[in-house]
Amino acid sequence: ALTPDYGARPLKRVIQREILDSLAKDLLEGKFKEGAKIRINLEDSRLTFSQKS
Repeated sequence: ALTPDYGARPLKRVIQREILDSLAKDLLEGKFKEGAKIRINLEDSRLTFSQKS
């Protein structure tokens, strides 16, 4: 969340850790086609990524 002392930096770290790092790993493993639109879902308290049709 946003804090007076740190601004949005804590939120940025959560996004980096929970979304960008996981998505980058999937992209490097070739799970998605280049230029694909990716859908992010929450399943059982866990983020999942799927290629949008």
